[in-house]
Amino acid sequence: MKIMHYTEAEPKHFDTDTAKGVTGRVVIGKDDGANNFCMRFFELSTGGFTPMHTHEWEHEIIIHAGNGEILCKGEWVPVTRGYTVFIPGNEEHQIRNAGDEPLVFACVIPAGPPEL
Repeated sequence: MKIMHYTEAEPKHFDTDTAKGVTGRVVIGKDDGANNFCMRFFELSTGGFTPMHTHEWEHEIIIHAGNGEILCKGEWVPVTRGYTVFIPGNEEHQIRNAGDEPLVFACVIPAGPPEL
């Protein structure tokens, strides 16, 4: 068993043309013996965004804090604390911070794809 606060996991920062102000952390993954899923926490700073992308695997998201928007079928959909999101495989998506505080969310993916 592993119990920890997400901020204790090692952060990895992304700041490029396609991903701005993103910090990702693997909180439960293969190093913990998780053979089926990987849970990550992401923080998007003010003005931050993930890359617009697609991939084969589905993933599930829960917004932990902040205000954001998720690109869904070409439309930006607002999300805030408590919202859940299911993104099927091969669906184009992007997440951006739409507020003045960090947008924090947990994301679960199947084992196999890169954890971060």
